[in-house]
Amino acid sequence: MAAGRASCMLPGSGQGSTMRSDRKALALRAVAAFLLAGVVVGLGVLSGLAKPAHVISQKGREFRPKTVTVNRGDQIEIVNDDGDLRHHAYIDSDTMTFDSGDQEPGTRTAITFKMPGEFEVLCAIHPKMRLVVTVR
Repeated sequence: MAAGRASCMLPGSGQGSTMRSDRKALALRAVAAFLLAGVVVGLGVLSGLAKPAHVISQKGREFRPKTVTVNRGDQIEIVNDDGDLRHHAYIDSDTMTFDSGDQEPGTRTAITFKMPGEFEVLCAIHPKMRLVVTVR
C-alpha cells in the first residue's frame, strides 16, 4: 500500500449529495410558493362568497327582523325559513324595483340597495308581510 492516506467517501457525503440537497430545497420552495398562491386565490374567491351582513328570515308569514338599516351598496339576503310555505319578495318604488319570483322553502334571495332611501319589501303571496329597509 502507498504511504499516503486512502480516502473513502461515504454515500451521500460528497458533492452529489449537495446537489441533491439543493434540488430538494428548490423543489420544496416551489411547492410552498404554489400552495401560498392557492391560499391567496382561495381567500379571494371566498371573500366573494362571504355571507351578507344582513340576513332576513321569512318565517311564520313575517319578515324577521321587520326593519333593517343598511349602507348604500349593501346587500341583504332573504331566506325562506318556512318549511312548507312559498314566499315572493318584491320592491316596487320610484327609485328601485325588485322581484324574487316564487321562493321555495329553504331558498335564499339577495337584494343589493344602490340608492339611499326607505324601501318596503313585501310578499306577493302573504300581503301582511312587510320589511322596511332604510338605506343610508
